[in-house]
Amino acid sequence: MNLTGKIALVTGASRGIGAATAIKLAQNGATVAVNYNNSEGKAKEVVDTIVKNGSTAIALKANIFDKTESEMMVSQVEQQLGKIDVLVLNAGANFKMASFMEQSWEDFENKILREVKGSFWTIKAVLPSMIERKSGSIIIVSSGLSRKPGFGFSTHTTAKSALDGFAKALALEFGPMGIRVNVIAPGLTLTDATSFMPQAQIDAAASFVPLRRVGLPEDIAGAILFYASDESKYITGNYLPVNGGQIML
Repeated sequence: MNLTGKIALVTGASRGIGAATAIKLAQNGATVAVNYNNSEGKAKEVVDTIVKNGSTAIALKANIFDKTESEMMVSQVEQQLGKIDVLVLNAGANFKMASFMEQSWEDFENKILREVKGSFWTIKAVLPSMIERKSGSIIIVSSGLSRKPGFGFSTHTTAKSALDGFAKALALEFGPMGIRVNVIAPGLTLTDATSFMPQAQIDAAASFVPLRRVGLPEDIAGAILFYASDESKYITGNYLPVNGGQIML
């Protein structure tokens, strides 16, 4: 899965799945733009790791939920590195974990709009050069909860389901132009976002997984690498669960 000569932009790449993905793509030859919003130090650590391993990377601050910042980010990547071949949309919006009756419309609206906007503006900015070159791979990081909801995750499930549908619509429209759009759906993965969970709860969750463990960021990054590479060149509009077999389609 050689990505030599490819330019990749990974949003939300300062830590967790995004950081592991940026490093994995670089290990396989890609030049990588590491997007962050608040965690500048962590983003620079990711860039340093990539550079020490002999690859090229830059860190770019941008709030991808903002149209202007998304467009400026893409423009900076194109100016400093070149046209983007691989776009990984990993940055997600925070949400309140609570029962539906405890959620307000504003909770739903904020989560859904931010999730979709974060992909919408960045994809809009990247697509023109992909259309011109008739190639490109766009990978949206969703969640297994979009297909198998959990209690307290109604806003998250709804927002990620919107992204799943968005990806299929784009795959249909831009497939004739050589552009692939696919979805990665992680299961429970050990990142900063899940660090609040007690070990007993993690162990209990792992007991329901056929592979008997929860995911690591590197597990998700490996699946993203597959979609980024030409090994998946005849796959688009796909939803790939990466959860140790907890969801089998």
